[in-house]
This record gives sequence, structure tokens and C-alpha cells, in this order.
Amino acid sequence: MVANESAKSAKKILDSILGSLGIPFSIEIEENKEEICLQIFTSQSQILIGKNGDRLDDLQYLVNRILRKKLEDAPRIRVDCEHYRSIQEDKLLNEIFSIVERVRETGKEVQLRPLNSYYRRIVHNSLVNEKDIESISPDKNERYKRMTLRLKKQ
Repeated sequence: MVANESAKSAKKILDSILGSLGIPFSIEIEENKEEICLQIFTSQSQILIGKNGDRLDDLQYLVNRILRKKLEDAPRIRVDCEHYRSIQEDKLLNEIFSIVERVRETGKEVQLRPLNSYYRRIVHNSLVNEKDIESISPDKNERYKRMTLRLKKQ
């Protein structure tokens, strides 16, 4: 019940934010076991996505902050536009497993391009079942960090 109420409230919040931009859009609620996603459909998706999804990140942050003010126990809401995030995640996973193979072949560690915390978590989680590869995140306080993939020390 809380998830359904949260999804509807989050949709209203996002609708209010986007309504002031003056571009045509529609929002669909996509729910599965892991998350609630508000999927935006518009002919002007690049405006909402921004450079490397930065505007989507900002929209998602705002929706979650406002929602938590209304409903303290609200689940985290994901905001996506034209399935941009899903496409980026698939590309990232393909890139990571290509790099994993290179690390295995050469034995040399590889530093990844800068990633935000969400994408770093995807990398860490995708490598959980890899017995010989580990991912390391630096301890810097930066939004985008360069992870390193290397062979686990035996």
C-alpha cells in the first residue's frame, strides 16, 4: 500500500515539476520487486536527460526529497526518460565485462572512467560472483570516482 501511495505521490510531484517547463510529456509508473520507476516519455527527451543524465539525476533527487517530506517511509523512486538509464546500464555492463576479460588476460589492473555512486554500485554488484576479480573505489569525496578492476590477491 505504501509503495502504491508513494508512486502516485511521486508521479504528482514529477508532473508538477515538468509541467512548469512547457514541454509535452507523459509519465508512466513502472513497478517491480526492486524499485518504483517513473518513466517519462517526451519528444524532447534530451532536454530532460541532460549531459550524461545529469538532469535526470537532479529530477530524481528533487522527487525523492519532496516525497520524503510528505511520506517519511517512502521507498526510493527512480526517474528515467525514454529508458535512458536502462540503456546506459546495459552499455556499462557490456563495457565492464569486456574490461574484466582484459584484466584476466593481462593480469593488469584497469581504471574505469569516472562513475557516480549509482553506477559504481552496479559495477560492484555485477562482480559479486566473479571469484578472481575485485572492484575498488577510492575514498575521495567526489561525485564521480574512478574505480579500479583487478585480479584478487591469492
